[in-house]
Amino acid sequence: MKNFSQYLLKYLRLLCSLMLVSIFVFSSTPAAWAFCGFYVAKADTHLYNKASQVILARNHGQTVLTMANDFQGDVKNFALVVPVPTSITKDQVKVASPKIVERLDAFSAPRLVEYFDSDPCAPFLEDEAPMAGARGGESRDMPKSSNTLGITVEAKFNVGEYDIVILSAKESGGLETWLNLNGYKIPVGAKQLLQPYIRSSMKFFVAKVNLHKFHDSGEEFLRPLQISYESGRFMLPIRLGMVNAKTEQDLIIYLLSSQGQAEITNYRTVKVPSNVNIPMFVKQEFGHFYKSMFQTAYTREDKKVAFLEYAWNMNSCDPCSAQPLNPQELKDAGVFWVDDANYGTQNNFLTRLHVRYTRNEFPEDLMFQETSHQEFFQGRYILQHPFTGESHCPAIREYEQSLPQRFEQEAQTLAQLTNWPIEGIRHQMK
Repeated sequence: MKNFSQYLLKYLRLLCSLMLVSIFVFSSTPAAWAFCGFYVAKADTHLYNKASQVILARNHGQTVLTMANDFQGDVKNFALVVPVPTSITKDQVKVASPKIVERLDAFSAPRLVEYFDSDPCAPFLEDEAPMAGARGGESRDMPKSSNTLGITVEAKFNVGEYDIVILSAKESGGLETWLNLNGYKIPVGAKQLLQPYIRSSMKFFVAKVNLHKFHDSGEEFLRPLQISYESGRFMLPIRLGMVNAKTEQDLIIYLLSSQGQAEITNYRTVKVPSNVNIPMFVKQEFGHFYKSMFQTAYTREDKKVAFLEYAWNMNSCDPCSAQPLNPQELKDAGVFWVDDANYGTQNNFLTRLHVRYTRNEFPEDLMFQETSHQEFFQGRYILQHPFTGESHCPAIREYEQSLPQRFEQEAQTLAQLTNWPIEGIRHQMK
């Protein structure tokens, strides 16, 4: 059985290398080196006690914004106020399935992969070793607005379990007063953060739960709200989310584009540390490792950057932590330009950004731009199993003598990434 397993691994490595050659020879576009790893674990949003998730699908000035709800508590206290660039009508709003957010998370989450050293005495191809990073119905129970407050109700309607009002305002104090008078539980301090949006002539998408419709729906949790609109501004308002934030907030943004990678323009973006070999014991505590590594990188970057965790064309993945979304799932995520007939050749590029922010470190809303960049990237961490079979040739001794240095390098890398004590790491490595 051991011999069969070794032969199988050699065959898979050979197949992987042949796939790379085929891509290079037959592709009409620059080849992206495949990772060809064995996916074993992922660092999804379940690692965090509270992580907001947003999907932004953008194409030619049209945006579809999907907001996953992480509201905890009695739904009668739920209130959502989102600044939007333009007025919204009922046909531009719908509720989405929570599963679509879970699918994007599973597909793009940072991952742990395994490789197995081949027999040092057996012939091998140069491409066999682990490769470096890739390139390449209307509601009627709401009081009317008061002109004395400078508030205009531009629309009100019901979608699913939500009562929704679209407002415009002349000053933030009037908006805050109107929201409180109409039963929206707005945190103290919202007035200051509302004012910049009013000066920018933005509208306000305001939602609360219609309790009767929620109970009739049979849903256990509030479903995501999805809004479609056209605007030259490609942005995500995050400042209102800081009003009642007592600690640092984690925000995961999934950006879908027909062009290529999406970027933040008003904050620096860096890639999470990736493509590094780490000790084998991390397989049992990958979640703990990733949280420590992210916090360390966040602190080293002075807590003022966004982190790129994934960038890839949705038509493929390597290694896959989940299957790519099918055309219907992409449509559910807001990708309105999907063509079922040409799905396999369309460019549906996914960018996953992770922002950990506070009011002081991120004083501005996030501004984005679409680009044509097609560079592939993923947060990827490697377990490299040493060869344990029997072999007889001069190379085996040289290989065995190289292992302690390799293991020490893995320990040093892990300590640098996480700030874990090096002696504790060595002890766990045995």
